Amino acid sequence: MSTDDATLLQLISAGDRRAFEAFYRAYLPRLGRFLQRMLRRPQMVEEVLNDAMLVVWRTAGNFKGQSKVSTWVYSIAYHKALKAMSKLDDPVEWDPDLLESEQLEPERYLMQEQQTALLWGIVDEMSAEHRAVIELTYYHGYTYQEIADITGCPINTVKTRMYHARRRLESKLSERKQDFL
Repeated sequence: MSTDDATLLQLISAGDRRAFEAFYRAYLPRLGRFLQRMLRRPQMVEEVLNDAMLVVWRTAGNFKGQSKVSTWVYSIAYHKALKAMSKLDDPVEWDPDLLESEQLEPERYLMQEQQTALLWGIVDEMSAEHRAVIELTYYHGYTYQEIADITGCPINTVKTRMYHARRRLESKLSERKQDFL
């Protein structure tokens, strides 16, 4: 997909609107999911996503191929999300029903939904930087180096954020161990 993305970026830099539409459609689901989990404000997701994609449209020719195209796009979206969040201080509502689950037997499905809601409830209490590291690692499969490129911070900062996020998860889960039984 990376080669196709790079080809699309070249076409976008030449002003090809169809290439941009294909690129946008390809990134919409996963980038939207990332922003939803990071922002926790459904009303902001579309705006930030569109802002990020506008940057892609305007600067596609600036992509030098030093990372994967998706790393570059996620970096743009990450920074747009942080900027949007810095302007807000309203309380956040989180809907764990937005999480996807496989088709399971009713009891197992309910138990999985409860466990997922508990995990995301704990993650939800973390900073945006910690939520982003968890999301990019476990749901998008990025390496620490790629996350460092996306977030614009040193790889050791990414490792530290993941370390603290995991410790927080472990601590909170051990407190709520009975919820998993």
